[in-house]
Amino acid sequence: MSDSIIDLSANPLTAWNGPLGLPDFTRIEDKDFEPVFRAALDAHEREIEQIASNSAAPTIENTLAALELSGEALSRASAIFWCLAGAHTNPEIQRLEREISPLVARHFTRMYMNDALFRRIDALYGRRDSLNLDKETRRVLEKTWKRFVRGGAKLDGEAKARLGAINEELARLGAQFGQNVLKDESSWALFLDEKDLDGIPDSLKSAMASAAAERGQPGRYAVTLSRSIAEPFLSTSTRRDLRETVLKAFISRGANDGEANNREIVRRTLELRAEKAKLLGYETFAAYKLDDTMAKTPENVMNLLLPVWEKAKEKAAATEKELQRIAAGEGQNQPIAAWDWRHFAEKLRSEKFAFDESALKPYLALDSVIAAAFDVAKKLFGLTFEEQKGIPAWHEDVRVFIVRNADGSRRGLFLADYFNRPSKRSGAWMSALQSGYKLGEGEEPIIYNVCNFAKPPAGQPALLSVDDARTLFHEFGHALHGLLSDVTWPSIAGTSVSRDFVELPSQLYEHWFTVPEVLQSHMRHVETGETIPLDLVEKMRAARNFDAGFATVEFTASALVDMAFHSRDSAPEDPFEFEKNTLEKLGIPSAIPTRHATPHFLHVFSGDGYSAGYYSYMWSEVLDADAFRAFEETGDPFNPEVAEKLRRYIYSAGGSDDPEALYRAFRGQMPSPEAMMEKRGLV
Repeated sequence: MSDSIIDLSANPLTAWNGPLGLPDFTRIEDKDFEPVFRAALDAHEREIEQIASNSAAPTIENTLAALELSGEALSRASAIFWCLAGAHTNPEIQRLEREISPLVARHFTRMYMNDALFRRIDALYGRRDSLNLDKETRRVLEKTWKRFVRGGAKLDGEAKARLGAINEELARLGAQFGQNVLKDESSWALFLDEKDLDGIPDSLKSAMASAAAERGQPGRYAVTLSRSIAEPFLSTSTRRDLRETVLKAFISRGANDGEANNREIVRRTLELRAEKAKLLGYETFAAYKLDDTMAKTPENVMNLLLPVWEKAKEKAAATEKELQRIAAGEGQNQPIAAWDWRHFAEKLRSEKFAFDESALKPYLALDSVIAAAFDVAKKLFGLTFEEQKGIPAWHEDVRVFIVRNADGSRRGLFLADYFNRPSKRSGAWMSALQSGYKLGEGEEPIIYNVCNFAKPPAGQPALLSVDDARTLFHEFGHALHGLLSDVTWPSIAGTSVSRDFVELPSQLYEHWFTVPEVLQSHMRHVETGETIPLDLVEKMRAARNFDAGFATVEFTASALVDMAFHSRDSAPEDPFEFEKNTLEKLGIPSAIPTRHATPHFLHVFSGDGYSAGYYSYMWSEVLDADAFRAFEETGDPFNPEVAEKLRRYIYSAGGSDDPEALYRAFRGQMPSPEAMMEKRGLV
């Protein structure tokens, strides 16, 4: 269908005429996506051809700027579609995802392989020293040139055709992988009755009751595969048989018999990625992906991960002995199994710190944690958030906020979608309906967070775990990275930075959740209104690194498997068996599963965003541990001078400079991994 039939200037997917400058979600229908996408792809292709065939000599304005500002209709339709595909999908959206993903991949492959367009980019790149460019524009030109080269611009015709086919198939495989995981997650629930709930705290019971009612069994209780329900259940349930059932279901997502099994998808994905890397002149896909990061090489990644891995195993082994002691005291003489660890770890935490995490939940109401996150943003950056009731979004649970600068001017919009539902993929993430930049007429940022917290029964407050609250702060840190964007060029706006730098603003922001001033200002008991007691705050802070071995092993195992997959020059015949063998060689403790097993490793296989890149959380953690010390050294967690440097060089700078240069501008030097290992309690 051509865009002569679809009026892109009036369609609700591409002309955003809703309240506050948002799309009008009340007018968006699933049937609109396919024809609008095809029309928007056609329109963008014509724009590209106009830029490529321009008879005038290439300039920054007629080539680089024109390219950056092209494809507005496609960007807008894509932003809405991918938001729905992750946060509120349905069978029609999933069908379209499988069809649209390869179409979009083909479109951008053609763009990067457009010889005439690349000649113009290449000509500018060749003259970059004589163009008198400002620092930001020069960086955008260099990154654009490299993106074209990495996209196949220098390949011959046959290789270009093959790379295009690979990109299309990878897009299709990634979409199917994610849908398979969601199918396993949304179709599984363990329904229980009151007699099955020994040890379960009231707040979790409420969430399980709500989940059961949502799934058509009111009056019962459901354990789902949402982390916000499954992990607390594993920690508190006294029923070992039920814990085993839940954990096995949780770790087998994407590996069950039937159509949703991801084994062949993973194998084929790895095969195609290895081939793609070789086509582009790299030995492995890891070498290809890391070439444009802070880490630079797989060797540098392993030099970070392996020492941490060994320390984490030592720490976990010591903890396991203590867990076995507690279990034996309760008559369980079998070795600690994976479904036992969290349960007995909670008992050990209570023994060591006189601290029961469930005692915190009445103080961690969702609205209180949101208010705390907003208050930190005001103290650090002068931002305020004004909720706008009744603004329609993609789901009734979505909350909309106008974001204002310290002087009252509007900075952008923030949307928040906090509760788990069957139509939402697992995990938590930040994304943008629109990035903030100044080129051309400019755009204000429209940023959203998606989480998967357990939804309480109607009329009751949502109570978060400590991990949930940290997740909210983490994703809001990403959101601030998008909202504070202060750059000219769209392609480097907000979170458009190297993968192993993008987690710095989010992980750093988590630190403020445990600042006593923040907790005591906002966390009040939902029934009594009592401010969270200082002794409870101190116990939580003291226990923060409790079970550091477990947490670090489960994360690092996933990162090491990711690197093992992508450091090969070919795909393993059976990726699930390869994962098992890799972990055995590394000596993973039998009672600790990986954070993300291969069959449901969405970071790595539902797209290539974190492929050969899951390590980046730890790489950024080296930075965030050191960055928060900049505040601690002043004795003020909101020191205005440090906060201004943090805003200027980290949160607002986007990809305007090399990330190492930005960090040095903020802190003066690069940190060593010791700060991160100390933060994790490994030293």
